[in-house]
Amino acid sequence: MNTSYDVKFWEVRRNQSSKRPSYEARWKVGGKAKSKTLRTKTLAENFLSDLRQAAKVGEAFDIASGLPMSMLAAVPAAGPSVLDFGRSYVVSRWRGSAARTRETDVYGLLSLIPALVADLPGRPDDAVLRSLLREYVLLPADRCPEVPPRLRPALTWLEKASLPLADLHDSRVIRTALDAISVTFAGKDAAANTVRRKREVLHHLLELAVEQKELQANPLHAIKWKPPKATGTIDPRTVVNPKQARALLAAVPTIGRTRGKRLHGMFACMYYAALRPEEAAGLRRENCELPEVGWGLLTVEKARPQANKRWTNSGETHDTRGLKHRAKDDTREIPIPPALVAVLRAHLDRYGVADDGRLFRTSKGKPFSSSAYSGVWQQVRRVTLTAEQVASPLAARPYDLRHAAVSLWLNAGVPATEVAKRAGHSVDVLLRVYAKCIEGQQEPANLKIGDALNG
Repeated sequence: MNTSYDVKFWEVRRNQSSKRPSYEARWKVGGKAKSKTLRTKTLAENFLSDLRQAAKVGEAFDIASGLPMSMLAAVPAAGPSVLDFGRSYVVSRWRGSAARTRETDVYGLLSLIPALVADLPGRPDDAVLRSLLREYVLLPADRCPEVPPRLRPALTWLEKASLPLADLHDSRVIRTALDAISVTFAGKDAAANTVRRKREVLHHLLELAVEQKELQANPLHAIKWKPPKATGTIDPRTVVNPKQARALLAAVPTIGRTRGKRLHGMFACMYYAALRPEEAAGLRRENCELPEVGWGLLTVEKARPQANKRWTNSGETHDTRGLKHRAKDDTREIPIPPALVAVLRAHLDRYGVADDGRLFRTSKGKPFSSSAYSGVWQQVRRVTLTAEQVASPLAARPYDLRHAAVSLWLNAGVPATEVAKRAGHSVDVLLRVYAKCIEGQQEPANLKIGDALNG
């Protein structure tokens, strides 16, 4: 270690290059200029005073760090930065996560990492930092493309500015993180579910840091902070009645030259069997019992959720996965009414199946993208519903067909256990999520309460 007793000091000055007020403590050790930026003038003056006291009592100063030996001994071994630990967090969860979970993890870090930085000059635009992180940094090493020259200065700045992970023990820093996840990239209040998902990412990252001994405890536990409350229930205004559902499904084949016709069976599965879109996308011929007369049966065993290619195992937009909230090889049996049996038989007669047995695909054999089937659905709404209904939440998304199916079953008096089994929910989640969609209970309840009051 090279040391020197040749130390000179200057007065604290305002940091003119920073957007927010900050101050520089400046000194020189062995002819090499040193500086430290602090948020207030008082902090900078106190720091400089400590240096002067060390020089006054004759301490040697380390030339590399500029610190006296007493202060250098008090500096803990450098831990990872928020950026570095964010990278390792993504990698640690990659293998066991679905593509959408990987995307959610990175999406949360796109808010956190650019917020947890020092106020260094030359900060790149936030949109540039997010693009850098999403496309080049927050990926496993074997998936990281080379950072293009135009983004290398931004990466250099971010690596220098990223705060030490240990700084998250400071309540002010952790509140900065919570503030960052509470707003959209445009600076507006984020939706409650978005805040909840990003807070989960922050919590999991900090728990991993505790597990790996990078933090002593999860600093979130010491902060009194409440996320915005999410409803967690289905809006009854989105649910179509059977007559409306039949009209919407009848209009699907009229959209486009062939796209609507190819999607008719997929939408019908969402309504008559309450399939999720990714479950319908994974449905194969061997999963279907379609008798000529009476009820049929679907045995759902795989889902094909859509995600950006950078997040999937296959490098394609759709990975084949097990069913949501179920064991890897678990299946779900759903009896289907004759109306759906007829639709699927007609679809198979007309289009057959893909090489792997899938029912629903484009004319080129590819899975339908969410933008493609959502676009068809919006056209269906416009030709079927009134202008007032189109402007309302009624069946606003294809997924609302599933909500309509589950609501219909519950209101028809099907036991909650059977509905949960068919829909792929637990009973408690089913009743909580669909509580507002169960109708016809108010009048009987009023009569019972009235009888009790009248004694």
